[in-house]
Formats: sequence, structure tokens, C-alpha cells
Amino acid sequence: MAFLQVDFFSSTLNVASSINVILPEAAQGIGIAASEEGELPKVLYLLHGYSDDHSIWMRRTSVERYAAAHNLAVIMPAVNHSFYCNEANGERYWDYISKELPQICRRFFKISTKPEDTYVAGLSMGGYGAMRLALTHPERFAAAASFSGAVDLADLVENSQGDLSWQRIFGDKKSIRGSDADTMYLMKKNAGAEHKPRLYISCGTADFLYPQHGRFVDALRAAGWDTTSFEKKDAIHEWGFWDEQIKAFIEFIYS
Repeated sequence: MAFLQVDFFSSTLNVASSINVILPEAAQGIGIAASEEGELPKVLYLLHGYSDDHSIWMRRTSVERYAAAHNLAVIMPAVNHSFYCNEANGERYWDYISKELPQICRRFFKISTKPEDTYVAGLSMGGYGAMRLALTHPERFAAAASFSGAVDLADLVENSQGDLSWQRIFGDKKSIRGSDADTMYLMKKNAGAEHKPRLYISCGTADFLYPQHGRFVDALRAAGWDTTSFEKKDAIHEWGFWDEQIKAFIEFIYS
């Protein structure tokens, strides 16, 4: 696999931005099959969590090896502490991640642009971002995943204490519920979409976000979304679990 660290100017954010990218190669080294000549690779947008950046998936998991087995391109953007939202007192990260970034990647790289070849996944804050993208634009993705995700963001923010970043991102803490930033609202709003991606939602039973996981999965199924749930007994919010899960989701994509 080729590994690229790409720096470019984002007109949406009006600042220099970065993404990490892994791309299949015709010859990929010992133990990894060569990619198919002339076939544009499928693409996975892989989102980071609140305390990390775009480099973390390559540093803490074997995602490159897992992707190489399937000739899958992986795009890992940076969004700081934005929760993949247009911040009330900051930058337009939702517009960046949902509009500008896909256009930039299609211009820079030879990747498939077909919805049936496009996926999104993330952990924690990135799990929320992945679900918001999939539930807002179901026609764009074949599958989406959340690992230990903050999937009921309205509940998380409304019940948080003393974190001023919530005010910077969202303004009023109660502004999320029932808005287009609320995944619980989005799943009902777009339940009748003609095309809906398969969803893979996972969490450890000892994770502090596990109660959200159960509510979210139940609500998705009630709203008619094709949802696969995985729960690992006693697993917490940590990279051993997420390394297992990104491998499992890539296998899920091709199942």
C-alpha cells in the first residue's frame, strides 16, 4: 500500500488542512495480494476521536494491512475537537467533511466515486461523525460503522458538566436535539430513503458510552435501518478493541 500525507488548502475552513491516505498498489509486498490493474479502489473514510487526529489510525492499528487484503483505499481527515459539526463559534467542519473533502479526494486520487464502493467509519467522536454522514446522506454510502460511538450526541451534551468546548461547538447545549446534528432525529427523518447503507454498530459492555449504544441500535432497528450490532463483554474505550473492530468492519464490507 502507498501511504500519503497530504497537506492542502481548504476553502471551507480557510486554512491549510491535512489528511492521511492509504492507496492500493499494483505490487504490495510479501504476504499482500496485488491490486487489480485498471480497477478503481473502493474507499473508506475513517474518522478519528475527540482526543486524536488524522494520524492516529495508522499509529494505533493495523488498518493498512487490513485494507491491503481487499485493495481498499482509506482516507483519514483531521477535524480537531469539532465533533464533525459547523461550530457555533468556530469553523465549518460539517461542510468540510460532508461537501468539500469528498470533492477534493476525487480530484486528487483515482478512487471509485460509486455509492456502492464508498464507506465511512469512526470511533467515539468519529463514530458520531460516521453515523451523521450515513444518516444525512444515505444515498452516498454502501455501509457505515460506529465503534464505541457518541451516537446520542444530544443526550451526551445535555448531561455533560463543565466542558466549555460544548459551548464553542454547539452554543446552547439544548440546540442539538431535534436538529440535523441529532442522529436520533436523522434516523427517523430519512427512514424512508430509497437507498440506505448497512450499519455496523459496536461497543464494549464496560465502555462509558455503552448505554448510548443500546438505545441507538434499538432506535435504528425500529426505524427500519439494516443494523448489525456487536458488543464485547467487559471491553472499554481503548485501541485494542478498535483495532479488532476496524478489521471486523472491513470484513463486513466484503461479506
